[in-house]
This record gives sequence, C-alpha cells and structure tokens, in this order.
Amino acid sequence: MNEDRLAAVEARLRQLEDEREIARIMASYGPLVDGGEADAVAALWAPDGVYDIDEIFLAGREQIREMVRSPAHQGWIRQGCAHVVGPPHITVDGDEAVAVCHSLMVVHEEGRYVVRRATANHWRMRRTDSGSGWQVVTRTNRILDGRPESPALLVDGVRGVPARG
Repeated sequence: MNEDRLAAVEARLRQLEDEREIARIMASYGPLVDGGEADAVAALWAPDGVYDIDEIFLAGREQIREMVRSPAHQGWIRQGCAHVVGPPHITVDGDEAVAVCHSLMVVHEEGRYVVRRATANHWRMRRTDSGSGWQVVTRTNRILDGRPESPALLVDGVRGVPARG
C-alpha cells in the first residue's frame, strides 16, 4: 500500500473512531442521568461546558452535577424515568464536532409510561488536549412543540453548524 493510500485509510479510520466516541458519549447520557450518576454526567462536559435546556441554563460541571442531585431530578428517578437519546448525526471537523439527535423523556405515571418531553438536541463537542477524548462544550435542547427554533437546531446540526444564539 502506498503512503498516500495508507494516509487516506488512517484518516478515514480516525473519522470513524471520532464519530463512534462521540456517539458513545451521547448514548451514555441517558443511562447515567437515569441512574443518578451526577459525577459521571458532569464529566461528559468540558469544565466550562454548558447545558442549555429550555427553562434551565447550566454553566459548568458543578451546575450540571447539582441538576442530577436536585430533588426534582431525584424524584423523576424514584418515580421511574428514561432519557432516551436517538441515533445521532455527527459532523467532525478536526478537533471540533457538531452532533444532532432527538431525545425523549419517558416517565412512569399512574402505572403507565408517558412521553413527558420530545426535544431537539444540538451538541457541540471538542477533543481535549489532555488525552481524555471528546467532551461536550455545549448541549442545547429545545422542546419540539411547534416553535421554529427546535427544528432549526436539528437542521443546523445535520449541516454541521453550531447552534444559534
């Protein structure tokens, strides 16, 4: 195999490995948050990372950790809930990436399961210098309730565009 062809194969492999690691990070959010693993959830984010959820804006790992430990979230866990993250569309550009997916929050109420929220999720990721892999820089969630900004997040993510605003 000549050097150019080998370099092309290595670049493709790196792309696939990056996409897989990013997808694993995204897929780990639901099980970790539903298990109440506050430290593990917070560690998905960069130290200065942001989680922008409609009515809540969390800046930094400590606020994300406290959201998981909050009485409201612990109540969801005790009642029974599942944060289900759909398959992602990931665009990697060097050490930066944009990913998009849908998510559902399913809760157990009165003996049955109900979808409490369906959201558009736009993730901005960064490869760390420390060798610990990829981390979330910004995750923006908007409820899919007819407002134009929610589907715009999805479209921007498929195009590899950072979230607006």
